[in-house]
Amino acid sequence: MLTALDDETAALVHLAAMLAGGSEAQVRAALTAALGTVRSVWVEEVILQTYLFAGFPRALNSAREWRRITGEKGPDVDAFGIDDPIERQQKGEATCAAVYGRFYERLRVNIHELHPALDRWMVEEGYGKVLSRAPLDLARRELCVVAACAIAKQDRQLHSHLHGALHAGASEATVTAALAVIAPLLEPDDVRRYQGLWARVLGK
Repeated sequence: MLTALDDETAALVHLAAMLAGGSEAQVRAALTAALGTVRSVWVEEVILQTYLFAGFPRALNSAREWRRITGEKGPDVDAFGIDDPIERQQKGEATCAAVYGRFYERLRVNIHELHPALDRWMVEEGYGKVLSRAPLDLARRELCVVAACAIAKQDRQLHSHLHGALHAGASEATVTAALAVIAPLLEPDDVRRYQGLWARVLGK
């Protein structure tokens, strides 16, 4: 259970928002601030998962900037990759079910109705290949997804991943604190709307 938003996780959440929606200067500043504040393996994992929510260009540019800032080469081998398709499918289903809880079965039906390929990619690619990677726990990943969805103004996905953060083990106070971290990056109308979404998630 992630019961409080520690300084390192708060910096990671801020970084996730900047990678997904910040300008080049903001991304550079956020990565520079993360150096020595956030463990490198967490930074790398958030850079990698950025491609799911903001596309390859942002992930590639962020990785390039991180290499420049750290002065370190990327690894020769991805030690945390899940290459076996059966394992990826199994981990994807388990992680997606953990995030969506009682909404999981309905989600799978809804996404399959949109397109079977989207359902397969969501589970295998999104939840299996990326969000099931070991170096970053699911609660922190979900807080970073919340940040990425908020800055991208993706309300429907934000609503789902606010639930997901709770399901993954982040406390109500932790999610509230994470939303406060990204609030200064958003327009006032967005902040009010997201506070309303969060209240709905909590049943208030």
